[in-house]
Amino acid sequence: MASGFARMPCCIVAVLALSAQASLDAQGQRFTVPFVGCRSDGQTGPQEAPTGPDVSLPIGLKASTELAYFATYDIRVLAPRGWRCFGTSGSGGYSLYVSPEPINGASLRSEGWSGFAGPVIAIHHTFGGTSGRFEVARVIARVFPAYKAFVTQVIDDGFGFTTSFPFGPYPKDALRYQSKSVVEYTTPPETEGLGTGPWLRKSGSPIEGVAILTGDAPDLTLLSVRLPRALSEFAMVIIRQVERDAPHFPG
Repeated sequence: MASGFARMPCCIVAVLALSAQASLDAQGQRFTVPFVGCRSDGQTGPQEAPTGPDVSLPIGLKASTELAYFATYDIRVLAPRGWRCFGTSGSGGYSLYVSPEPINGASLRSEGWSGFAGPVIAIHHTFGGTSGRFEVARVIARVFPAYKAFVTQVIDDGFGFTTSFPFGPYPKDALRYQSKSVVEYTTPPETEGLGTGPWLRKSGSPIEGVAILTGDAPDLTLLSVRLPRALSEFAMVIIRQVERDAPHFPG
């Protein structure tokens, strides 16, 4: 799997710094959050957690006291301090999960896993040019009408049938388009939507997130955020940082 991050902590530091410098705080201020490395597992075997310095981000003072920057060698996301994390990778892309509860890496990759039921942040980067094209096409059909030709090509190439890709948004999802390739969403409680799926079960809490297409393939970054009520004000902070980071994720 191609990766823009070399398997060296110094390279992670450089990418994080570049991403941070490219971001401008709407209020003209930046604040420092701790870097938290996450173990991961996948096609190439287990990877130990990377290390890195604290990171300066345009997220506001209050958020900086509650959140940390969780990262594998491939992907990163803001999440509440003290939570646990684990990443996965494969030919189709890579993912990172952050939860207040311990995460069993073997369970994440098992066929019997039914997804997280409680608070969790899940971020996936899926390659549109590899075995991940089916998932990319599925999300495009739901929320990216400008990219419908990609879905048609996937079907023509024999990777699915028309019935495999329902067109149009989930009935109860609320969508907020930032551009033709970036859409923020809310999946209401106890509802199937863009935020649910193999990784998140529906529950009594809403799911906030964003779907982003990048590159020529295109690749898909999909974020799902389900926070405890006491931390719900930080959902949009997490979403906006992913919008800044996604163009720099390795494809």
